Amino acid sequence: MVKNIKYDKKKRFKKVSGQPIKKETSTRKEDEEIEKLKSAYEFINPRDITSFDDLPLSLKTQKGLKSCKYNTPTEIQKLSIAHALQGKDVLGAAVTGSGKTLAFLVPILEVLYVKKWTKLDGVGALVITPTRELAYQIFETLKKIGLYHDFSAGLIIGGKNLKFERKRMDQCNIIICTPGRLLQHMDETPLFNCDSMQILILDEADRCLDMGFQTTMNAIIENLPKIRQTLLFSATQTRSVKDLARLSLVDPTYVAPHEQQATVKATPDNLTHSYVVCELKNKITMLWSFIKHHKKSKIMVFLASCKQVKYVYEIFSKLRPGVSLLALYGTLSQDRRVSVYNDFMEKSTVVLLATDIASRGLDFPAVNWVVQLDCPEDAVAYIHRAGRTARFNASGENLLVVTPSEEEGILSELKRRNISVECISIDDKFMFSPHAKIEVLLSKFHELKESAQRAFLAYIKSIVLMKNKSIFKVDSLDIDGFAKSLGLVTTPRVRFLERFRKRMGLPKITSAPKELDFGLNDSDEEEFVVKTKPQEESIPEETQASQKPVKPKIISKASAAKMVLKRKITVNTKVKFDDEGEQVTSINTRHTDFGQDTSETFDGIDLQKAKGAMLEEDKYDQERYREILKAKKKARKEKQKKRQKEADEEDQDDFGSESDEEPDLSWLPDPDNVYASGSLCESSENEKEEPVKKKSKKNKDLSLNEAESLALELIGQ
Repeated sequence: MVKNIKYDKKKRFKKVSGQPIKKETSTRKEDEEIEKLKSAYEFINPRDITSFDDLPLSLKTQKGLKSCKYNTPTEIQKLSIAHALQGKDVLGAAVTGSGKTLAFLVPILEVLYVKKWTKLDGVGALVITPTRELAYQIFETLKKIGLYHDFSAGLIIGGKNLKFERKRMDQCNIIICTPGRLLQHMDETPLFNCDSMQILILDEADRCLDMGFQTTMNAIIENLPKIRQTLLFSATQTRSVKDLARLSLVDPTYVAPHEQQATVKATPDNLTHSYVVCELKNKITMLWSFIKHHKKSKIMVFLASCKQVKYVYEIFSKLRPGVSLLALYGTLSQDRRVSVYNDFMEKSTVVLLATDIASRGLDFPAVNWVVQLDCPEDAVAYIHRAGRTARFNASGENLLVVTPSEEEGILSELKRRNISVECISIDDKFMFSPHAKIEVLLSKFHELKESAQRAFLAYIKSIVLMKNKSIFKVDSLDIDGFAKSLGLVTTPRVRFLERFRKRMGLPKITSAPKELDFGLNDSDEEEFVVKTKPQEESIPEETQASQKPVKPKIISKASAAKMVLKRKITVNTKVKFDDEGEQVTSINTRHTDFGQDTSETFDGIDLQKAKGAMLEEDKYDQERYREILKAKKKARKEKQKKRQKEADEEDQDDFGSESDEEPDLSWLPDPDNVYASGSLCESSENEKEEPVKKKSKKNKDLSLNEAESLALELIGQ
């Protein structure tokens, strides 16, 4: 038995025998707290709530909210948290920047805490978002306010390590994910299941349930338990019966604080709306001038396609506008997207070029301007784009750039949503044209030119695919002017646009204008004009009006083949010439006579004769190949023999030969004078074997004076 232990003031142990430890565990405190919270849920009145302390929340959640300095809840947070804690399904709609993220994260923590959820219980809450950046932002917020809870959370998005996620999917209590990656784990990860899930959250629910994610969401919903709590949140909430029926909502509560106001607005009151009418060919100039005049602002620029964002980022980076540039679009790697997101969060003066993946839910602090360079597809897209500024009672400005053909349609769409937009104009003296520098850069860097061509085609395709034809009119596009604004000298061919015009019964695209002006600098001080050559004979105006433009005839492959056969043109023939440059008319390429009997005529090719001829030709080729090998071998041997002979001759030259001339020995002294007796000359053949010995013996008979004189004579003195 474990005994009770007491401490004195000096922290020395004193044992008290016979008494067990009276330990009040933390579980008992949690049980008591949970019972109090459950009993308080029924009496929640959102009107009486002025701070988060007034809500029946656990101590751990309140501690996390206070650490993040969340003290006063917004209207959407009061209503949503109150109904969610009571176990109801919620449809939450509020203006952008009103704090919808906390409105569903707090209920998640409270529901799992009250139900004593642990790691062994598996997935308890599922949060689905349409974009990776939004999922990342929700995950970071959950880590802050849920710091003191014991739940495990996981961020499941594309671009991350799939194997790493599979090992930990069954250990997560809260999963924040995108639809595609979640469905992939449901299909491929054996240990992952959502059978015990308690609460489902759809952030930006209208986007999650639209046609782009329809099949994916239907497959996900089939794998979820039918008995669950569901919360849907968006600034433009869906109220479609089909969408709600798919999610199996049970008597949902619709929460929309902004609709209870006298004048219903889908955007914050501190947001200033304005628009400017700009020709398509002047959009790049307008954006460049806007950035040059707002270098100390934090700006978001929305474009229609990823390739446009990529090109504008690349070309503006080369031009150096004097402010930091960032680009956020779908084809970037996940690590790069997170890096761009964090950089834009931290910097105070920066320009972010982005597609609509950055238009929903992202909470960027202190954004001064939102520029919608390309017209949004509808009023919903406009609201979400404009909502990146003027968040949490801050002020902000939104500038919509429309072409003359888009003005009427988009204004009528915004008017239905009670959004009033003020028209402004830009003075021409504040416009700085970068077209001359762009053309120089495109001629210098081939990859930039290809990027410009892809951006051109991507924009035209986006206009063609838009559903609302009252706003996006394909026949009003100035294609040549748009291509020139991107720095392209010639307009790329748009095949899908030609097919679309033909299908819609529209006239074909006219040819590019013959006169093209290229500015050489920003001030347009020097210009040169490229014109086509004038015709030799002038045609009267009356005949020009009567003449119809000649359409180029399209020749198919089948018609071209028929023309060749009709004219008896032999294709794939080889023409050879002799050394004098004259054409050789008849060349017999065969080396054997087999199958060359011309007396027999037949229609077509005799396969047997052709086969026999090929075999004979193969035999000839084999014999010829053997002869070539023999000739090479013989030449190699002759070459080796020649080298060996040359080596032998060099050896004889080194050691001397009989034909060598006698050396000049006139400088040597006369031996008869030195050796008077002539003993060396008179020596016999038997004495030749040891000449050195006899010489040394003779030298011994010389006197000292004689030896000295001999030595002096030998050295030439």
